[in-house]
Parts: sequence; C-alpha cells; structure tokens
Amino acid sequence: MVQIFHPGADTVARVVLASIGAAPVLAMGLAYTLWRSPYVTAQDVTREQPVPFSHEHHVGGLGIDCRYCHTSVEKAAFAGIPPTETCMSCHSQEWTNAPMLAPVRQSLAEGRPLHWNRVHNLPAYVYFNHSVHVAKGVGCSTCHGEVQTMKLMRQAAPLTMGWCLDCHRDPAPNLRPHEAVFDMTWKPPADQAAIGARFIEERHIKSPERLSECSICHR
Repeated sequence: MVQIFHPGADTVARVVLASIGAAPVLAMGLAYTLWRSPYVTAQDVTREQPVPFSHEHHVGGLGIDCRYCHTSVEKAAFAGIPPTETCMSCHSQEWTNAPMLAPVRQSLAEGRPLHWNRVHNLPAYVYFNHSVHVAKGVGCSTCHGEVQTMKLMRQAAPLTMGWCLDCHRDPAPNLRPHEAVFDMTWKPPADQAAIGARFIEERHIKSPERLSECSICHR
C-alpha cells in the first residue's frame, strides 16, 4: 500500500489546528497589553517643551504653590497655563540673561504666548473638571504624581478609563483635608479609610453607582 502522507503529518496537522485556535487569544492578549502600555497611555513620557521648566526646582526647591501658576484650578474645569508675565514676575530679576529663558523673554517682547506641549492630554470625549475634584478634596499629586521631584514634567498616572473608575468606585483612599489638597508631600494616615468615608458624607460626594455612570465623564 502506498503511503500518501508523511509519518509526521498527523502531528503537523494537530499543531496547525491548535495554532489556529490559539491565534485569536494571543492576538487579544497582545492588543490588551499594547493598549495598557506607555506607548498608548503616554505614562512616564516626557514631552519636549519650549523651555525646560523644572517642577523640581520651582515646587520642590522654591516651594511655589500650584495655584501661583495654575490660577483657575479652584474655579474652572481647566487648571490654566501661566502667561509669560507670570514667569517674568521672577525672571525679570532672576536669571535675566540665561540662554534657556530666551524664549520667555522673546515671548514677552513680542506679546506672543509660549506654546507649551500638553502633558496630561485626555481624549476630546472625556469631560474632566479640576475645580470639582479640588473642592471634594482630591489632591494634585493623586493624579499628577510627585511633581516636586520632576526635573521635566511627565504623566505619572496612566489616565485610562479603568484607572479613573477605580477612584470613582472607591474615592475614600484619595480624599484629604482641604488644606492638604495642594500639599505635594501629603501621605494618607493609617486610618484613611475611616477619614475618607467621613469626607464622602460631609462633602456630599455621589455614590459609587452615580460616579460610575457614563454621563459623569462623557457628555
């Protein structure tokens, strides 16, 4: 009798069939991994800026409060970007001829604002309001990380939908006293769970079910 198939053909066929079945699972796993990677989320990515502004120096070293530059963070959805005049309130007297600050001086002379590259860039279909989070007691470092240690600003958190929902479903761990909202070195105390639960009641924070509704962030 003539043997049509090679002795190993059966093994090859089994491997091929198993591969066909495994391919979609592997593809989904790869897509999920890629979707959560810094390549997509931009987490820890440092963007090039017109001036190498150092939060480590200005916040960590000089102790400048967030609100000095981000003036609308307590009353508007957008925290605000400081105008050139804010920079020059100091640099008209300090580091007046520093080469790295030439774009700042040129901006003032020409009356043209600096074009900063946005670091925390949410999709257009996501609604986020800084003032609401500040009023409820969510600190700057909760989302922005320890900026007082950053020579150049980077996105510390992934800012994914899942990351935001984790907080909306259980905000207690991220709530702090109002006087500590702009304290970049604040750490939660041992009884944070109890304190956070009390803040939820006192500040009339919506229930996790309401905070998880689509319309909260997508309007």
